[in-house]
Amino acid sequence: MKALILSGGKGTRLRPITHTSAKQLVPVANKPILFYGIEAIREAGITDVGIVVGDTEAEIRDAVRDGSAFGVRTTYIRQDAPLGLAHAVKVSRGFLGDDSFVMFLGDNLILDGIRPLVEEFTRDRPNSQILLARVPHPEEFGVAELDGDRVVRLVEKPKQPRSDLALVGVYMFDRTIFEAVDAIRPSLRNELEITDAIQHLIDHGRVVRHHIITGWWKDTGKLEDMLEANRMVLSRAKRSIQGTLEAETRAEGEVIVGEGTLVRNSILRGPLTIGARCAIENSYVGPFTSIYDDVRIRNSEIENSIVLERCTIEDVPVRIEASLIGKEVRIQRSKLKPTAYRFMVGDSSLVDVL
Repeated sequence: MKALILSGGKGTRLRPITHTSAKQLVPVANKPILFYGIEAIREAGITDVGIVVGDTEAEIRDAVRDGSAFGVRTTYIRQDAPLGLAHAVKVSRGFLGDDSFVMFLGDNLILDGIRPLVEEFTRDRPNSQILLARVPHPEEFGVAELDGDRVVRLVEKPKQPRSDLALVGVYMFDRTIFEAVDAIRPSLRNELEITDAIQHLIDHGRVVRHHIITGWWKDTGKLEDMLEANRMVLSRAKRSIQGTLEAETRAEGEVIVGEGTLVRNSILRGPLTIGARCAIENSYVGPFTSIYDDVRIRNSEIENSIVLERCTIEDVPVRIEASLIGKEVRIQRSKLKPTAYRFMVGDSSLVDVL
């Protein structure tokens, strides 16, 4: 069995972060989202992995390389334009051959992995197995309609959903999926929809099984989803102090501090993770915060946030919370008079002023 990871999306809902970084490489608990998917695939016993890439191909390749660090072998498959999930399957035919495969969306996170689901698919051998989860806003997803235990209809982002069962970004197929992706036509948004391909399987008598997952799953396409994913992963954190906490510093709860990090006269309240070579001084870092490598925080407070590498946060007079702060950002309090707000803000940004 093989795996196909889709990592070609533009990440428009996470701009401006994704203007300069692939959305699949934005870290959750200081690990790129994509890495969780690769690890879940390897833990399911699959080692032959194709990665569908687009404009951010170079960045994805540089992060994953040949896959040996994860215990897998990687093949990179170019999708020249984001023409839909079924199109990604179509352009991957050469890699997949006639093998069954798992398709995993690279910005999805399933906290408990997929091993039992892969074993179920391998044992029962349906033509396709889809994962479903109950969601509060099904109109934002592909939605499944069931008749008892049978999947009867799939609709992509319906305006009036007929169920609250959303398609989770993990699919399993045998080779019959290629008949379907060759038969369907582009949708109104000019994409080959995987929901249409699966519907083709259903309409032509193929066996499509479903599994409603009860564990935690998240499509991390938006800021609030990223922060929730960060909270969920950190909720399983175990205390590990590899850096230096000076005597006047208090570390409460499940706190992770990386090598070469110095924390002086501060409060760390877990669960949280701080990367390597950071400097935290006269500050408070609160629960559910992930701080990547080489970050400096001084005379400031932050919680429930994600801070990427090489940022500086100094002398901020109010607590920063529920924020995603990109690479090499500097946030500081100006000492200039008269008092005023001064911004240099990129495209698609959001600034809340208190």
